[in-house]
Amino acid sequence: MSGKGSMSREKSDRSISSPVTNDISPPIAGPFKGLSIQDKLLSPFILLAMILGVIIGEFAPNVHNALDTAKFESVSLPIAIGLIVMMWPVLTKVQYETLPAIFSTARLWKHIAISVILNWVIGPFVMLALAWATLPDLPTYRTGVIMVGIARCIAMVVIWNDLAGGDADYCAILVVVNAAFQIVLYSPFSVLFINVIGGNKQQSLHVSYGMVAISVLIYLGIPLLAGIVTRYGIILLAGKDFFTKRFLPIFSPLSLIGLLYTIIVLFAYQGHRIIHNLGPVFRVFVPLILYFVIMWTSTFGLIYHLARREVPQAAHDRVYGYETAVVQAFTAASNNFELAIAVAIAVYGVNSEQALAATIGPLIEVPVLLALTWVALYLRHKLNWVKPSCDLEAPEKVL
Repeated sequence: MSGKGSMSREKSDRSISSPVTNDISPPIAGPFKGLSIQDKLLSPFILLAMILGVIIGEFAPNVHNALDTAKFESVSLPIAIGLIVMMWPVLTKVQYETLPAIFSTARLWKHIAISVILNWVIGPFVMLALAWATLPDLPTYRTGVIMVGIARCIAMVVIWNDLAGGDADYCAILVVVNAAFQIVLYSPFSVLFINVIGGNKQQSLHVSYGMVAISVLIYLGIPLLAGIVTRYGIILLAGKDFFTKRFLPIFSPLSLIGLLYTIIVLFAYQGHRIIHNLGPVFRVFVPLILYFVIMWTSTFGLIYHLARREVPQAAHDRVYGYETAVVQAFTAASNNFELAIAVAIAVYGVNSEQALAATIGPLIEVPVLLALTWVALYLRHKLNWVKPSCDLEAPEKVL
């Protein structure tokens, strides 16, 4: 009996000391204590940027025309500049040297499959259903909302993922994959969801692949290339230690500047029209808020559920965890609003209600997803991301 008890205690000790239990969810003193002062002040900064943008749009009537004239192939250059500056530092942090090894793992392909299903099967139909349920009597605004729903993530998701502590490498991969799908699918999805399913027969809708490809190239290709060149240029010239400890702390705040500038431009662009169309605008708020919350919470919950059910043999075999839950949740909930705005303006005109509804998308997405970054950090602290240690027995070779 004593020998059997000794073996039982030994097995229990081995399980508890397994490296699996030490790799997934390190002790966190508090959900927000690791945030920098800059991150903690981001919410009031964004609120001030929104107010400033609305003031500019209302009291500087010519700003709308000035912003609208600065274009390249239906892409707003003022918005493009802000988004490029915003994404550049974040994409500089990605460890591109590790991507070949990541692509060789089965876990990545599982996450790609999940992301593609969420973004190109579930997400567009969720937005379609919400648009019809909440805007049955506003067909033009409904069309703009649907155009936001079929424009999947490529831009601000990298900011939210970075703030919430998600896996930067996985985020970059999923953003690039969804951008490639976007080039192929946005045009046929536009016709399908607006003309066929939506029954919009008054005006034919044609979205060229070239327009979508140019938008994706500008909003993702330029900051991605800039990030790669910056990362390896600085490392080559000054070394990785200088890049990590001295360059990134100075360079990273540029993302905040780009984000605030973009918000000011977006609110200035449609601030006057928003104030003078408050009734329909508040109606458009409803499907957008519901969409962002439903997609984020259901995706985050799905990955957490899969993480709890997972019983890997070793730490490196684990597929699901907090970092990937953040990536998937923000990738599923975010939208490529810049593409939706560009297409709506090109098809229906800059003063159309469709363009106004598309522009409201980022005005809601920014505060809602910013709030969800705080929710993610709180859930990282509150939820148990590790299965009980007795369920995770490591192989003999790692004991």
